[in-house]
Amino acid sequence: MSEVDVSALPRPRTEFDAALSVGVEEEFLLVDAVTGALTPVAGEVLGDSDGVLDLQAEMTRYQVESATAVCRTMDEVRAQLVQSRRALRGLAEAHGARIVATGTPVLGGTRPPPLTDRQRYRDIEHRYGSLIDALIICGCHVHVGIPDEESGVRIANHLRQWLPVLLSISANSPFSEGRDTGYASWRYLSWSPWPSAGAPPWFASAEDYHLATHTLRTSGAAMDVGMVYWDVRLSASHPTVELRVCDVGATVEEAVLVAALVRGIAAVALSGAAAFPVSDLVLRAALWRAARDGVEGAGVEPHTGRLVAAADLVRALVEWVRPALRASGDEELVDDGVGRLLLDGGGAARQRRAFTRRGELGDVVDLLVAQT
Repeated sequence: MSEVDVSALPRPRTEFDAALSVGVEEEFLLVDAVTGALTPVAGEVLGDSDGVLDLQAEMTRYQVESATAVCRTMDEVRAQLVQSRRALRGLAEAHGARIVATGTPVLGGTRPPPLTDRQRYRDIEHRYGSLIDALIICGCHVHVGIPDEESGVRIANHLRQWLPVLLSISANSPFSEGRDTGYASWRYLSWSPWPSAGAPPWFASAEDYHLATHTLRTSGAAMDVGMVYWDVRLSASHPTVELRVCDVGATVEEAVLVAALVRGIAAVALSGAAAFPVSDLVLRAALWRAARDGVEGAGVEPHTGRLVAAADLVRALVEWVRPALRASGDEELVDDGVGRLLLDGGGAARQRRAFTRRGELGDVVDLLVAQT
């Protein structure tokens, strides 16, 4: 495999906004405390919530979601993620369940999945049919505050070139419903058939962005702007740009690592540095490869389409955003997090190691409970 040509990347400038706000949403699966299989008790779990934390239902009753408040530092992000995970753990235990941070269910599940009782979800089921069968999946969404939509589109274009690398870092869903899928992120492949999902186009302006979302809505590929499911998009409900490509982080520290990298990329974008317009063909191939291999295998170099070590692409991203990380105080955090990730392996690799020890999927679920 070839080495990454870092010199080909447009260089960041030296002036950065070190105080960009950030928020993180995490989705979790609920599993039976004894069997490890999915259990549809989201309504009961969330019904016990005191409303202090932002805990929400997802489309199926197998899932719950948490969201941080607006944060200015990664210490704030970490503290809020820990608090939310602990709260959900306690609420789940009261109903004989556990929460697990994995992109797809290791065990169990029914088709079609039991939907949360909301009219919106029934409308989605009616319009998109059996596509909902693959929606028992959990991601991590990172929001970065933006001053205006033009800035958001600029950030989205910069994030677009790094989507495969961010996916490989977060890949945490090798098993699905009792089998090894052969992928590090089966969640990403499961999500791909939706007509409004996947990598967004390159946008010349906010007007260009809205014309594209209008096409999705008028064609019926998206029911409304909230169903524009691109891997990175302008949020429909907040003044943020939202990264959606990642699997839910196996640990809090991995979620914080992704948040720090996303904010670093956004800071580079707002500094005026140029973004590389990766072709749709290369980007699609690179995302597939990232979903297949995670950080342990190969990745696709965006300028040439050549296969390179995925770990080298991760290192190239870190070096590219290093000036922004230094400005925000996140440099050491990212260096340590990437070092651990490349040494210990990503979430998918750790799941497979747990299975290999005895050939028992229950051991994978136990690992996920402990990590979460």
